[in-house]
Amino acid sequence: MIYRARKQQMSYGRPLGIISLEEFIPCPPGTPGNPTTFSHPVMYEVVKDANIGSLIGLNNPDSRQAFLNAGRALVEKGVSAIAGNCGLMIVHQAALAKALPVPVLMSSLLQLPLIASLIGPDGVIGVMASSRNNLKPEHLLMATAGAEIPVAIATMDGKPHFRDGMAGGVLDSEKAEAEVVEVAQALITEKPDVRAILFECVDLPPYAHAVQEATGRPVFDITTLVGHALSGLIRRPFSGAY
Repeated sequence: MIYRARKQQMSYGRPLGIISLEEFIPCPPGTPGNPTTFSHPVMYEVVKDANIGSLIGLNNPDSRQAFLNAGRALVEKGVSAIAGNCGLMIVHQAALAKALPVPVLMSSLLQLPLIASLIGPDGVIGVMASSRNNLKPEHLLMATAGAEIPVAIATMDGKPHFRDGMAGGVLDSEKAEAEVVEVAQALITEKPDVRAILFECVDLPPYAHAVQEATGRPVFDITTLVGHALSGLIRRPFSGAY
């Protein structure tokens, strides 16, 4: 095995790079902002001159350049893949995937076509988002390359404990979990043909197990996307006695 030093690389063995907005919110295990979420070491790069508004607005050239700069910085530091820290970062997926030499996973929404294939043509995917005001139909179409996939949207609008945490306040995880489960159960009750749930919001994965227990549906999020990608990027030799 041959190892080489990189001029910009001060540490090694961190295959996953995560692009983050500059924000100050609690990041419990399960969120991309908490490195213990992942099975492999993580490196972060904060985007300069961009905010959530640029992602909601869909097309902001200045914001795109800031994301490209952050992605290139992570590549220079030696990561093997780059993920996003907000589902709305799907707006920069195509540009970063084209420009960077490593796999790019900017949003959990990239799993929409795969989930649709898993559940069949009569199934609906329940997409859970932070706010209905943020997630637009265009975000979904960006993730599916223009293909229309049946979805039912549910959001955490009006849920005070979850919203307090996302506003940078104190996050009561147990109470937030109850709210997330409540929203998921209401979604299934209203739309019984929802056969799988996808968390667009990266602050929802800490509650994935509880949602699955309550709904009986498979639950996908940014952690399942990253886990799938890393399983292909970092292969282990097979071994066995038989």
